[in-house]
Amino acid sequence: MRFAGKAVLVTGGAQGIGLACAKRFANEGATVAIVDRNRAVGEAAAASSGIAFIEADVSKKTEVDAAVAGFIATAGRIDVLVNNAGITHAAEFLDLAEEDFDRVIAVNLKSCFLVGQAVARHMVATPTADGSERGAIINMSSVNAILAIPNQVPYVVSKGGIAQLTKVMALSLAQHGIRVNAIGPGTIATELAKKAVLSDQAASDRVLSRTPLRRLGEPEEVASIAAFLASADASYMTGQTLFPDGGRLALNYTVAL
Repeated sequence: MRFAGKAVLVTGGAQGIGLACAKRFANEGATVAIVDRNRAVGEAAAASSGIAFIEADVSKKTEVDAAVAGFIATAGRIDVLVNNAGITHAAEFLDLAEEDFDRVIAVNLKSCFLVGQAVARHMVATPTADGSERGAIINMSSVNAILAIPNQVPYVVSKGGIAQLTKVMALSLAQHGIRVNAIGPGTIATELAKKAVLSDQAASDRVLSRTPLRRLGEPEEVASIAAFLASADASYMTGQTLFPDGGRLALNYTVAL
């Protein structure tokens, strides 16, 4: 039980990768809470997994501060944060509305700053018995921090921002004994992916054609990396992004003419 006695907060944890991460930490002994805007789905997921649910919009500071304070009041501390909340909006660059750009950036990128700052402030203020590591923060990035999809403008921009935010946080918080890393998944079999890039068989075939392992990733595979990054096994890692992508980033392929 690597995380016995630890408290873990997961944003966007009602389904998909977030829920898989929450379950993995709970199965390894942690006290876990998921934060999500979707009360019905979140409460159902929490009830079936033996974890707590906190309803909040993580793009809004007042709700973030209340959610973090509420979990600390219950669990006594936060040792691990998984910043996983994310949405997409498909539109060509010339057609994209300002409000849709702002909405995706707020949920995907701004929330990592808001929740990360609130949790890090708590970690810094919480002394450890031996002066050892105070905590670990994991930001959910994407292969799209490096690769672009033409009709996913704000999503791609947000993930690129997360890659740099992770480095800035890691450098700033290292002196406080807080490690910050990111995970950059390829195409994972989640509801978000089904809506964004797996809308039909042709779309699925396109995704698999650029995935050397010839299959989608599973949320549990990403959760295993989150558990690794939060554990003592990754104690000398900070400012890094790990890419569970089925070989996607290593592939140089041609576009159809």
